[in-house]
Amino acid sequence: MEAVPVGVPPELPGEAVRRGARLLRLRRAARRLLWLVLCAAAAAFLTWAALTRPWAEPPSLTTPPVSGW
Repeated sequence: MEAVPVGVPPELPGEAVRRGARLLRLRRAARRLLWLVLCAAAAAFLTWAALTRPWAEPPSLTTPPVSGW
């Protein structure tokens, strides 16, 4: 504990700030890209669901039997 503290190079704090700012920009861009992809996927799903209506019963391929003729 009584040792002489090691000096920090003068360019180190500036480099750390630059790297930190770059990391924040990259993370912000990645987050925006992920939100954009998520919104595009939701819009594509809603468009598909509105056009194909997967919840509706498909039309019958055969005719019902006719009785009472």
